[in-house]
Amino acid sequence: MIGLACGLMAMTALAFIRAILTDPPGMQDFIVYWATAQQLVHHLNPYDLHALSALEHSRGLQAAETGFMRNPPWTLPLVLPLGLVGAKAGAIVWSALLAVILIAAVRIVSPAVRMAGSSAAWIGFFSPLAINAAAAGQTPLFALLGLTLFLRLHRTRPFAAGAGLALCMVKPHLLIVCVPVLLLWIVLRRAWTVLLGAVTALAVSCAVTEWIDPAAWRQYLAWAHSSGISNERMPCLSVTLRDLIAPTANWLTYVPAAIACVWAVAYFWKRREQWDWVEHGALVTLVSLLAAPYCFPWDQCLAIPALMFAAARTRSRAALAVLALSYIGLIVEQLCGVSVRSPLWLWTAPFWLGWFLWARATAGKPVTAVEAAPALSVG
Repeated sequence: MIGLACGLMAMTALAFIRAILTDPPGMQDFIVYWATAQQLVHHLNPYDLHALSALEHSRGLQAAETGFMRNPPWTLPLVLPLGLVGAKAGAIVWSALLAVILIAAVRIVSPAVRMAGSSAAWIGFFSPLAINAAAAGQTPLFALLGLTLFLRLHRTRPFAAGAGLALCMVKPHLLIVCVPVLLLWIVLRRAWTVLLGAVTALAVSCAVTEWIDPAAWRQYLAWAHSSGISNERMPCLSVTLRDLIAPTANWLTYVPAAIACVWAVAYFWKRREQWDWVEHGALVTLVSLLAAPYCFPWDQCLAIPALMFAAARTRSRAALAVLALSYIGLIVEQLCGVSVRSPLWLWTAPFWLGWFLWARATAGKPVTAVEAAPALSVG
């Protein structure tokens, strides 16, 4: 295990160094965010194809790589500060910010998922998915931070936990299966403060968006209508099923999520009296990532809390070794230059779910509701 851990550390460092040394520095998504912010600070359309393409091309992206910021308009305030700096300086600051967010997310959720005498933080700190998201300037780490805040605070600081959930709306489609369960839980537990925190945070974000670009909603809808992203191929279950059954029937990409939502409601209802978001929510999160209407590999960094939870309880060293080997496999794929749209990434989401069930089945003792983690200190 020691040799495997050293190998994982070495390959993780190699993958990170390779990502930041590419030109542009592994930062295709960041360049898109930066170009969007440039449009915003100059009071221009952040979804203008020609303007964005020109800005992105000037920073090293090829014509096939240029694109739009796909996140909903309420995320525009997150990238607005990038419009005040150059691309190179912004890339450094943005990557550093995402790295800090990853570290913070793992540290926030660790007390909630660990057991006495166990440590599973390495699963978060060395996750190739999360590290690549930071190196490439991608946004799912904001959603990861929001998820971990909710898991840590939903008992002790419900308003802050709800505000954390608003960060998950950076990538709302990834946790779509969790939504009906969350709403039922709020109603049955009368956790209205959680809902108030989420609505308040999202409303503030929408208000800021309205202030910086009143036309953003209309511009976003116009882009979404003509972008063609619904026809894109990506390595996830829903899109693969659509392409196999009827490539032009985009509604098929929502069928797995709809089925998963029905399962999640039934799963919750049987456990509603003892429902625990850290324990039971872990499985729902992994199913949501598997059934998401679309999902890139790096979006699956949201699986980190669930994997940490299972790893802290398994008695099986083989399970931990297999997880470490899967991390190495991800790094090898990345170093070999496998396209993010390649079907070679299809194994990841099913693997996290399968591994979680294996690790939970080999737990040292029956999995019980986790005690409330201590609240975060302020100041």
